[in-house]
Amino acid sequence: MTTLSPENSLSARRSASFILEKRKPPIDKTEWDSFFDENGHLAKSRDFICINILERGLHPYVRTEAWKFLTGYYSWQSSQDERLIVDTKRRKNYEGLCHMYKKIQPLLENMHRNFTETRNNIAYDIQKLYDKDPMGNVVINKKKLEKILLLSYVCNTQAEYQHGFHEMVLLFQLMVEHDHEIFWLFQFFLQKTEHSCVINIGVGKNLDMLNRLISFLDPLFAEHLKGKGAGTVQSLFPWFCFYFQSAFKSFEDVWRLWEVLLTGKPCRNFQVLVAYSLLQMVRQQALLESMSGDAILLACNRLIDLDADQLISDACVVYAELFQKEVPQALKDFFL
Repeated sequence: MTTLSPENSLSARRSASFILEKRKPPIDKTEWDSFFDENGHLAKSRDFICINILERGLHPYVRTEAWKFLTGYYSWQSSQDERLIVDTKRRKNYEGLCHMYKKIQPLLENMHRNFTETRNNIAYDIQKLYDKDPMGNVVINKKKLEKILLLSYVCNTQAEYQHGFHEMVLLFQLMVEHDHEIFWLFQFFLQKTEHSCVINIGVGKNLDMLNRLISFLDPLFAEHLKGKGAGTVQSLFPWFCFYFQSAFKSFEDVWRLWEVLLTGKPCRNFQVLVAYSLLQMVRQQALLESMSGDAILLACNRLIDLDADQLISDACVVYAELFQKEVPQALKDFFL
């Protein structure tokens, strides 16, 4: 066991403190612009900005630019002129990838069975998406989504297409205007979240740490899961693969959680604390009714229309609770 430092403990308490007060308004365009000097360099520290995003969130008019910093599309050290150059380079690189893909597509279709299967899976997933708003206006371009997902699959050998990626790209299409922005934001997002939402890289590690966290913070519930819900935690992998999309009532809530996860605040791998908080929502019912593993999973799948701010607050409380205990080294290494 390892006792964490007073500085980290103070940081944890501060991260949880915003649940005790009415949340301040999100960062708007005027305030966001004030974070930069006349040349576009940061006038505030990256930590200052990220902590404010954790505690307050981003106004929709700010989100497009802020996410370019959070994902790594832009460097935090860049100037305004340097960011214009980056945008031009990203567009040209995207056009080059599209040209390359067009040339090798016949070869992929004839030589690689996995390509045809993946293309069919992408088309099937995209067709299930609603493309119109309640007024009947078309709000998403399904052909564009399919093109970007296929190009991503061809270019990204580590993060092969998986169910859920189509909904991620949808959220980027609703956020930014140009194809190259959608493509690169999605690529950088996958890189930032590969240890949580990419099956062949990180989901298993997240589930293992979720199990360890339950055993450490809630031994009674851990014993119940071990006895009657064997495999329950491992069956929660859609939470990580979908990056909790299905739990929320609106796109705004999904963006709110994702931007917090991208800040790395209040800690690394905050998504596991979010998953723990979700599981705690069914804990009392599971214990009172001595629920089986299947029943617990069903209850978890019914966790929908949640409020992102409340869930973030709950997870911050769990983080603060960790710092009041002697934390096992494996958990300390994972979250710090």
